[in-house]
Amino acid sequence: MASFHGNKINPSRFGLGQLKFYAFLIPLGLFMILPIVFIFSQSLKPLNELFLYPPTFFVHKPTFENISRLLSVSDITAIPATKYLFNSLIVTVIVVILSLIISAMTGYALSKKKFKLRKVIFEVNTIALMFVPAAVTIPRYLVVERLGLINNYLGHILPLLALPVGVFLIKQFVDQIPNELIEAAEMDGAHDLIVFWRIVLPIIKPAMSTVAILAFQMAWNNTETSILYMSHETLKTFAFYMTTLTTTIGNNVAGQGLAAAGAMLMFVPNLIIFIIMQSRVMDTMAHSGIK
Repeated sequence: MASFHGNKINPSRFGLGQLKFYAFLIPLGLFMILPIVFIFSQSLKPLNELFLYPPTFFVHKPTFENISRLLSVSDITAIPATKYLFNSLIVTVIVVILSLIISAMTGYALSKKKFKLRKVIFEVNTIALMFVPAAVTIPRYLVVERLGLINNYLGHILPLLALPVGVFLIKQFVDQIPNELIEAAEMDGAHDLIVFWRIVLPIIKPAMSTVAILAFQMAWNNTETSILYMSHETLKTFAFYMTTLTTTIGNNVAGQGLAAAGAMLMFVPNLIIFIIMQSRVMDTMAHSGIK
């Protein structure tokens, strides 16, 4: 980008003119990070600090007792919390991978391929963005039940693969790719799979990162499939186990520490994946509008 009198939009060195921005952004950043600090601090507090009055924000004598007790055998279900955690990890990884593949292929086809009802399918996908999960709970249950996926790992996975917002973002992003680039590759003998893998995917990586974050949060925090489709306790997820902590023992003295440790374990994976991929999120938002 051109510079004006030496002032760049993104300066590489610190200047006195930037102090006014830091004076505003640093206090704002510290204020916004307080909930994260509180989650970690709360999970490391011993019982006497959890019920200390007046309450303290920071932990004074950190301990991992709450986390170790959480990951031991549950008094409620007689099943280790690690089993619920394992279920969540398996389901989340599979959902993220398949959601990325389905959203990317669908977005590419809707953007660059010519076929009947293409616009109708995209409009249906856009309309699906307006439906809240509660509106499709009954028809979704009927589909899962007819497919015989009750008490089956696929009952966790298949209902979460439809990600209309992912298809929308990737389709709008693929719209930015010049048709001439794809036509040139096809003239050189590249078939659809090669064009998609070597040309389209590298360009839409920012959109893929955003879809990965959305799919991860949806799968990791999901309790609906465990409640509706799983009656066997060994098939339920960690998010569901967290609801049993907060509703069954969360108000007890011992339950407060477990609930705090569980909240921290639920939060950390979301924080990690966002930190890793957040640099591409803004690029996706900038390219997701109509050209």
